[in-house]
Amino acid sequence: MYLIECSRSYADQILAIYNDAILTTTAMYEYSERPKESMTAWFDAKEQGGYPVIGLVDDYDRLLAFGTYGPFRARPAYHYTIEHSVYVHKDHRGKGLGPMILSTLIEKAIEQQYHCMVAAIDSDNAASIHMHEKAGFEPIGVVKEVGYKFGAYRSLALMQLLLPTPEKPKEIQASRSIPPVL
Repeated sequence: MYLIECSRSYADQILAIYNDAILTTTAMYEYSERPKESMTAWFDAKEQGGYPVIGLVDDYDRLLAFGTYGPFRARPAYHYTIEHSVYVHKDHRGKGLGPMILSTLIEKAIEQQYHCMVAAIDSDNAASIHMHEKAGFEPIGVVKEVGYKFGAYRSLALMQLLLPTPEKPKEIQASRSIPPVL
């Protein structure tokens, strides 16, 4: 397995993992598969924001897992906070790939001088909650019955990791609003 920065050439494989998560899990509170053309705007937003897309590929260049982050909120005062996500191909869940992606995202966030990483996890997803706890994330609350999927209300567990960066934070003035890109 190899850790890589995913380029647009991985768009179809990323989309396949996303769409499986949409249709079969509560990792994403969406109902319909994302269309192929949505990946152009998705990658545009990642590139414009300087947000990494980290992947794990096998010897045949098949994407086994990926993770990324984007802004937590669009207002300038949230500049040092990001929300991340990690997705593992259905055939490779439970093999320890998620923690590899998450630790790389944490390293990237420190390199990019972020201070707070936020995870919003379905409250029934014990595996993801445990993975985040092992990485040092702390639970900060549950937003009860915020989504409705698979015939039931879903609750989001919120977790955060505070990073030692930046050394000298400052107030950032934004000239435009930044849309969420998760």
